[in-house]
Amino acid sequence: MATLSIIILAALFAATLIPAFDLGLGALAAAFLIGLAADVAADDVTGFFPADFFVLIVGVTALFAVAHLNGTLDWLLDLLLRLVRGRLVLIVLVPFVIGAVLTAVGTLPAAATAIVSPIALGFAARYRISPLIAAVLGVTGIISGLLSPLAVYGVTARELSEKQGIALPGSAPVSFLLGGLVTGLLVCAALLAAGTRTGAIPPGRISAPPASAAPDGSAPAPSAAPDGSAPEPSGAPSGGTATLVSTAPAGTRERRGARVLTIGCLLAVVVLSVAFDMNVGYLGLTAALILQLALRLPSGEIVSRIPWNVVLLIGGLLTYVGLMQHLGAFKQISDFLRVDGSPLLSLLVLCYIAGVTSFAASSIAVFVTTMPLLPPLVADGVSPVGGVLALALASVMVDINPLGITGGLILGAAEPAARPRLFRNLLIYGLISIPVAPFLTWLAFGWW
Repeated sequence: MATLSIIILAALFAATLIPAFDLGLGALAAAFLIGLAADVAADDVTGFFPADFFVLIVGVTALFAVAHLNGTLDWLLDLLLRLVRGRLVLIVLVPFVIGAVLTAVGTLPAAATAIVSPIALGFAARYRISPLIAAVLGVTGIISGLLSPLAVYGVTARELSEKQGIALPGSAPVSFLLGGLVTGLLVCAALLAAGTRTGAIPPGRISAPPASAAPDGSAPAPSAAPDGSAPEPSGAPSGGTATLVSTAPAGTRERRGARVLTIGCLLAVVVLSVAFDMNVGYLGLTAALILQLALRLPSGEIVSRIPWNVVLLIGGLLTYVGLMQHLGAFKQISDFLRVDGSPLLSLLVLCYIAGVTSFAASSIAVFVTTMPLLPPLVADGVSPVGGVLALALASVMVDINPLGITGGLILGAAEPAARPRLFRNLLIYGLISIPVAPFLTWLAFGWW
C-alpha cells in the first residue's frame, strides 16, 4: 500500500496537466480510496487534515484582506518604496531582510512566512517583479535567520546534539547562525543575478506616489521613473482582486485613523506571536474581526478574499501526505536511498533522505527524526557542527514548494490570476531543489 500511495501521488501530479482537474479534490478522494484499500478508517483519514494550516492561512489572509480593503497595505508598500528610493533591486530585498530578522529573534517559520509572503507578493504584483523571485527571496530570508541562537532550528539543533551525545564546541551557536546566513545570502545573490539578467526584476527605479491619497481612499499608482524603467501596473499588492473597493473611510482623518488601527493590529499580531508564542492564525482572525467591526467593512468582501482554492489544494495534499506517512511510504523512500559507504558519503545520503522527506512533510519533524542517525557518522569522523548544519539546511532548503504550509501561504498571498502559474513554478523549483540543495549543503558544510 505504501508503494501504491507513491504511484498514485505521481499520478495526481501528472493529472494536473488536465485543465479541468482539481488537485485538492483529487488528493482528498485518493486519500479516501487508499484508506479504504489499506483498511484505514475514514475518521483516521480525516484526522490527517491539517486543521492548524486551515486556521493559519484563513486568519492571516483575512487580516491582510482588511489591510488591503482600507488602503493600509498600499500605504505601507508606498512607504517602503520611498525608503529604498524606488530601486527595484532593493525593493525585492525588503522581504528578505524582514524574514531574516523575524526568524532570528525566534518567530516560528510558518508565522514569519505568513507575515512576509503578503509583502513580497504585494511588491511583485505592483512592480512587475516575478512572483516566484519575490516569494523565494522572502522565504530565503526566513531560512537565513533560522539557525540563530534564538530561532527554533538553532535551539533544536543544540538540544538534539546534546541529547544525542554530539559534542559541540562553544562556538557552535555562532557557526550555526553564520551557516544559515551565508546560505541565505548566496541564494539571494544567485536569485538577484538571475532576476536582473532575465528581466524578472525590472531595472531602474520606480518613482513613489505622492503622499496624498486618491479621493476614494486608495493610493494612486506610482509613475514611471525618468530613466525609462517600466511603470508598475495598478493592482492589488496581495492576494485578492486587482482593485480596491470603495469601503475605505472617505475623509483624511478617517483614513489616518484606519491606518493607525490597522498597523496597531498588525504589530500586535507580530509581537504576540513572537514574544508569547501565540497562534498567529487565531491572532489574525481576531484582529481581522476587530478591524472589520471598527471600520464597518462588509464581511463578504473579507471572506471572498480568503483563497479557499488554496486551502482546498494544500489541505487535500497534506491529508494525502499524512496518510502516506501513516502507511510508511516516506520510510520506504528513505530505505531506498540508504547505502553503505564512507562517513562523508553516508552524510550525503542522510542529507538526501532529509531533503526528499521534507519536500512533502514538516522540515522540523524530519530534522528531529533524522538527527539520531548523525552520531555514528560523527564518531567516524564527520564534523559535528558541519554535520548538523548540512542536515538542518538540507531539510529546509526544499521547503519552497506548494505541498507544504510555506507554499500554501505564498499561494494565498498571490493574486488569483497568478496562482496557477505560481503553483507550477513553485513545484518545479521544489523538484529541482531536491537533487541540488542536499548536495550543495553537504558540499559546503560537511567539512566545517
